[in-house]
Amino acid sequence: MDNQWHLSKSVPLTFILAIICQTIALVWYVSSLDSAVELNSRNIVRSEARLDGLEKIVQTQAITLARMDENIKAIRIHLERNVD
Repeated sequence: MDNQWHLSKSVPLTFILAIICQTIALVWYVSSLDSAVELNSRNIVRSEARLDGLEKIVQTQAITLARMDENIKAIRIHLERNVD
């Protein structure tokens, strides 16, 4: 009994080449997909850092705006006292 693997002569060479081309295309696709995922991961980290900075700026601006409102309120009260 011969248990060695062999290729039947009825399998065309173009079929074998097609399987090889599909395998190469699959490897290429997975590689490009992995590159895209890596790029997106880096962009997410960069965006999160930028978002943190923007949140700090917005918080500072909110504090500044509240101070300005208090100053305007004090000026308005002062002017109303002087007018009467």
